Amino acid sequence: MRQAESAQLSRTVLVRIRSALPALRPSERAVAELVLADPSRAAMMSIGDLAEQGGTSTTSVVRFYKKVGYRGYSDLRLDLARETARESLAHNVSAEVYEDINTSDSLRDIVSKIAFNETMSIADTAQVLDVGKLTEAVDAISSSRKADIFGVGAGGLVGQDLQQKLHRIGLTSFSWSDPHGALASAALLDDAGVAVGISHSGTTVDTVDFLKAGKKAGATTIAITNHSDSPLGRAADIVLATAARETPFRSGAMGSRIAQMMVVDCLFVGVAQRSYESSVTALQKTHAAVQGRKLPRASSTD
Repeated sequence: MRQAESAQLSRTVLVRIRSALPALRPSERAVAELVLADPSRAAMMSIGDLAEQGGTSTTSVVRFYKKVGYRGYSDLRLDLARETARESLAHNVSAEVYEDINTSDSLRDIVSKIAFNETMSIADTAQVLDVGKLTEAVDAISSSRKADIFGVGAGGLVGQDLQQKLHRIGLTSFSWSDPHGALASAALLDDAGVAVGISHSGTTVDTVDFLKAGKKAGATTIAITNHSDSPLGRAADIVLATAARETPFRSGAMGSRIAQMMVVDCLFVGVAQRSYESSVTALQKTHAAVQGRKLPRASSTD
């Protein structure tokens, strides 16, 4: 068995389905989204019922389960039942927390659903994150002359966090909010530079263009994305995969960001560890510089 296939089969069924979403046809995606919306219910459905509920055909269901690594529908149903039961027992949650937030939910229900999904986003990301690829990314950033970082929306916020962390240990890095500024800076990179693109979907055009510009200039390119087989993933030398849990209501501002932040923290700590003494010294100096500031006294005219 090839290494990529082995890694895919080692993932939980729900993680595999989420990862496959961008590569699915619309009819197959409808089935996938139905399964993800309520996996415990999907585990009890016949192939005909699943096709009917998804507004598609049994042929589309067959194509769907084969694309996520199953030879038969019964194997998919069995794994769905096992996975939802395992998560429910491990985290002492009911099946309702898998459902999207709806108008009848109380604030307590909302807290439970968000806490569960964000906790599992971190746990799933820890499972799928390739430590070998993470090591390559740490090597590239540790030895780089400059790191340019770009993302849009929630990805941009995560990029700012990575830049701030790297800057505090003395590494030259820039987080760009303007696509044109990002492209211009990426064009000036060379083989001593790194370009980091952050996008949950991996299809954000500006982020993909930024990474391609960095690669054309000779830089090492790193993608942080939920979908390795996406335009951003294919444009990168190194892909750091996340496994965020998202639904129509809990969109990119929640699940993707918490998973991306975990990857950023792992990446930063790995880089800081490479130069432990100097990193600790730099962190102490920057902390002291900020901590030592005193708030100005309020003016009597304020």
